[in-house]
Amino acid sequence: MSLHTTTNAGLHQFVMDRVLARYARPGIRAADLGTGPGAIAQKLKDSGCDTIAVDRTRNGFEPAVPHVELEFDQPDFAAKLGPGSFGLVTAIEVIEHVESPIGFLRNIRRLLAPGGVGVLTTPNVDCLPGRFKFLLTGTLRTMDEFSEPTHVSPIFWDLFRRQFLSRAGLQLREHLVFPPRGFQLSRKPVAWLFRIALAPFPGPVLSGDNHVFVLEAAP
Repeated sequence: MSLHTTTNAGLHQFVMDRVLARYARPGIRAADLGTGPGAIAQKLKDSGCDTIAVDRTRNGFEPAVPHVELEFDQPDFAAKLGPGSFGLVTAIEVIEHVESPIGFLRNIRRLLAPGGVGVLTTPNVDCLPGRFKFLLTGTLRTMDEFSEPTHVSPIFWDLFRRQFLSRAGLQLREHLVFPPRGFQLSRKPVAWLFRIALAPFPGPVLSGDNHVFVLEAAP
């Protein structure tokens, strides 16, 4: 079953192939937060996971998967889903929509069963085109007045790994970017120039339109 998505083209498949293929297993309990039309929830179900889909509204949701309507700005929304009962929690392009990213991460931590992982994606505002845009305009890529109006919480790599995760009781198991070496959201000639400009600059976040985080409970 193929469902439409509301994220960057190819992001869902990248997450499935590079990350969820290693964690989505038959019998594991999974929660897809911010499920939207339900593409990831369907993929988790197809992988054999005991899946629930969660979002603020059921509007547009398509799969035959249990759905829970829930507001993610509640301080303890995990209590309504089952704390400590999920081996896998996904939140694809969700955290930038919530008022308290740290609070959202704390709830993910509460949901995770021992050994469970959370898989999150979010726009990469630290990428090279993003830094160039901020230098020229003082606005954030994918977060300005021309972008999705419900994007309210940009996630900056340095603060995320140093402050957000520790305060939420989580740690980073793995970090990827999508696309791995390029920029899908920029026009092709501009993206090509930025790819060339990447060569002399090291670092894990200058490339890619989206972060992909794999998180686990901190010891």
